[in-house]
Amino acid sequence: MKYRPIFIMGTSSGAGKTTIVTALCRILTRRGLNVSPFKAQNMSLNAGVGIGGEMAYAQVLQAKACGKVPDVRMNPVLLKSEKNRTQVIVNGKYYGTFDAKNYMNSDKDILFKIILNDFEYLSKKSDLIIIEGAGSPAEINIKNDIANVRLAREISSKNILVSDIDRGGAFASIVGTAELIDKNFFSGYIFNKFRGDIELLNDGLKFLKEKYNLKHYGTVPYYENCLPQEDSLWSWNGKGGKIKISIIKLPHIANSTDFQIFFKIREVGVNFASYPEELDGADVIIIPGSKLTAYDLIYLKREGFEEKIKELYKDGTKIVGICGGYQMLGKYIIDYYETKRGRIEGLGILDSKTIFDKRKIVSLLKGKILHQEFYGQGITGYEIHLGRTISKKPFALIYNENGRDVERFDGSYEKNAFGTYFHDLFYNTNFLTKFLNSIAKEKGIDKINFYYSLENEINKLADFFERYLDIDSILND
Repeated sequence: MKYRPIFIMGTSSGAGKTTIVTALCRILTRRGLNVSPFKAQNMSLNAGVGIGGEMAYAQVLQAKACGKVPDVRMNPVLLKSEKNRTQVIVNGKYYGTFDAKNYMNSDKDILFKIILNDFEYLSKKSDLIIIEGAGSPAEINIKNDIANVRLAREISSKNILVSDIDRGGAFASIVGTAELIDKNFFSGYIFNKFRGDIELLNDGLKFLKEKYNLKHYGTVPYYENCLPQEDSLWSWNGKGGKIKISIIKLPHIANSTDFQIFFKIREVGVNFASYPEELDGADVIIIPGSKLTAYDLIYLKREGFEEKIKELYKDGTKIVGICGGYQMLGKYIIDYYETKRGRIEGLGILDSKTIFDKRKIVSLLKGKILHQEFYGQGITGYEIHLGRTISKKPFALIYNENGRDVERFDGSYEKNAFGTYFHDLFYNTNFLTKFLNSIAKEKGIDKINFYYSLENEINKLADFFERYLDIDSILND
């Protein structure tokens, strides 16, 4: 590589590592560098698809910020929590499911070798690699951390610490992190999410320079970005709007990125329903993806959601199921593999049937909608799921899968209900606009004009951070 790898670590989860790496990826790519993102290990139920299989959605976004096709080697290890267990995905493929405590304390030398091999592969194809740490690098209670300090020392990276100054205690968190690791480990730091008069920081900045020789790479004001967020950082707060969308908050909800787009539209209100009565008055009910579909289907039945959904469906409320939610809307699920619960009757709203087996389907998709109301509309997205589903009335025709021409069907629909395996469906803004305006027309409200571009949002993020960060020092010092 032309440049020493840059490692962005945080004093805590939520400090802004993902956002800053995404911004730096776009800023430095625009300056003509061949940049690649890297996160050795990510824990998230927001997964996406890259070359080779399944990877964290955050690294998918970072790859796009570099103008690159996402590659699982940018996120060698993905952890997906299941109750008290952890499912481990390595280089895009299922590796195993472990007791969470045992995994965290286990010898990870085999995984670390894979991480280093992936890093070496990307190094040969890049001018610069920007690495995102995981959580805090100073978690002294966690043994064999392969995502932070061990990796940084192995690759001789330039290490920069990010602290969320909006939380308070930013100076103490930087000092504490440096003391717990090594006073000479970090080259400098970034304050993120700042509100107030920057001159009030001067004495503290001087202290960090004089005592720890830490360079101040910038203080970034609070910025409300419009990029999909990590599930662990999602607030689950709703908002008001003329069109009300209710999303059922399943115990094992996954891929919350699917519906974060609704928060960018003024006319759309969103609530997360933990009780059946919270669905009343909804124009649309969404059953989202699930990490453990059979358990969450049983939850819907036990907690009274099934009766409420069927009641509102008969009254004309639109019902949408994404991935696991689609499976739940069918006639039945047979699962002797993931949860071993056998046959479970579905909600019976869609004429579809799902059988689970050990094969996990992970694909990038292009398709056309067959639903009569949106017929012919082109859509793109991705699928990650166990279970094969058959339906007599498919929602979409898939014509391209992982870059190959195919012809197969996806999903199912009825008059005011549909289900699909297409994650990111609602980021197809032409479809989303038609979908929302079909509701607006029924309600007699003004037509919604909405446009969302991921590229535009990444550029706006990069423009903002470039104003407040010393990019030349980050790259060259």
